[in-house]
Amino acid sequence: MEETRTRRRGTGGGAARRAERTAVSIETAKFITRNIPNFDILNDEAMEIIEANAETLLEEIGVVFSDNPDALDRWREVGADVQGERVRLPKGLARKLCETAPSSFTQHARNPERSVEIGGKNLVLAPVYGPPFVRDREGGRRYATIADFQNFVRLGYMSKWLHHSGGTVCEPTDIAVNKRHFDMLLAHMTLSDKPFMGSVTEPSRAQDSVDMCKILFGDEFATENTVMTSLININSPLTFDATMMGALEIYAANMQACIVSPFIVGGAMAPVTVMGTLTQVLAEVMVGVAYSQMIRPGAPIIAGAFVTSIDMNSGAPTFGTPEASQITYGAGQLMRRLGLPFRSAGGFTGSKLPDAQAGYESANSLNMGLMAGVNFMLHACGWLEGGLVASMEKFVLDADQLGALHHMAQGVFTDENGQAMDALREVGPGGHFLGCQHTQANFKTAFWRSQVLDYKPFETWSDEGSRDSETLASVRVQKLLSDYQQPPLDPEIAGRLRAYVDERKASMKDSFS
Repeated sequence: MEETRTRRRGTGGGAARRAERTAVSIETAKFITRNIPNFDILNDEAMEIIEANAETLLEEIGVVFSDNPDALDRWREVGADVQGERVRLPKGLARKLCETAPSSFTQHARNPERSVEIGGKNLVLAPVYGPPFVRDREGGRRYATIADFQNFVRLGYMSKWLHHSGGTVCEPTDIAVNKRHFDMLLAHMTLSDKPFMGSVTEPSRAQDSVDMCKILFGDEFATENTVMTSLININSPLTFDATMMGALEIYAANMQACIVSPFIVGGAMAPVTVMGTLTQVLAEVMVGVAYSQMIRPGAPIIAGAFVTSIDMNSGAPTFGTPEASQITYGAGQLMRRLGLPFRSAGGFTGSKLPDAQAGYESANSLNMGLMAGVNFMLHACGWLEGGLVASMEKFVLDADQLGALHHMAQGVFTDENGQAMDALREVGPGGHFLGCQHTQANFKTAFWRSQVLDYKPFETWSDEGSRDSETLASVRVQKLLSDYQQPPLDPEIAGRLRAYVDERKASMKDSFS
């Protein structure tokens, strides 16, 4: 038992233990547990209408499972009406199948202290996912490379308030499409010891992800526990493609978690109204979750809702808008009624730079996610230009602001120390609290403090070069990367991972499509 446990930690072996003793300790805050209420925007009548309409949608209109005859056979077996690729579900079927999905689960990290609990009152924060471009102050906007990807993983590892290493933090376009998932997974597994996400771009790549996890965590542990989360997008409206569903089938069969997430752009992939969009979101989520449970009852799942709208003049996506917030708040209520962990929100912006627009839109999105009861927040830091760009400066600016979410989620302390009556008695009328005993005892933890933003007097700020937020963030990026120390990993495990990657890569020709 102890041997299995040591191998799971990924730090076995004398060399690894010596490295661990000399390594700099990187502080990571525990995942957020809310001590504040969720914001419920829908009353009971509205939720009942949406639920009834979603059931009607599935019964009358149905969904499409494209190029996946096995999925169609599975739906027939549970009583759905299958005509061609169209699947119509009797009322109550999808909801009934969803009942075996767990309301919360643990995703284990190779460093057990960084494992996360997804569900309930918890909020797990993960970085941006999917951009083909990167931007930093020195190099500008460019196609992402594996070196950029590795640096984002290092930044995520060094970021105190980020709980999760994420998945495709950018697309390394200098590596063949059919091989880049190996290098991305290897970076997450070796450059960080936080939880991470697997590949979903082809079912065989999902299987590679599972196989690599068995090397990292040990076959037995990875078979019996959830060590990976992956993003399964629904091709809204109402279409489930074979690539994503094939990846879901692999993960569900292996008890690895999937985020089942409609990709909602209001006015394009969903109706322009909040109620109409929520009806579609609920219908799509129930079908995706139900399908995962048909593969393996009890498979861990996160119910998602990526929500934005479009500018009706340009067709461009918009972020931080009130309508997106209303949909996210409502989706949170509906997912809690289903008893499922909820994914949504992020540091969203349509801005091209980490500027005022980016700040406003991201703040609206991040705080909305906290209040909506989100359990897993993808895109929590680094998102720029509508998701086309992963920005290093915005990554550290957002990651810094995630600390404010941690402090907001603590709620108001009402114990004796929180009431501060001793301080009020000590200072009395006309005094100040700077030197009182209560302040001295609490000042280190009383207020959240930014590690990026500038609060210095004007003269000092001017003397230091009148640096704006992007400049300060660039300095922070360089400091985090220069301070980075790779977390220890058993050399034997690292060698086996590298050998697996080399062997699999050698077995296939490069493909860039």
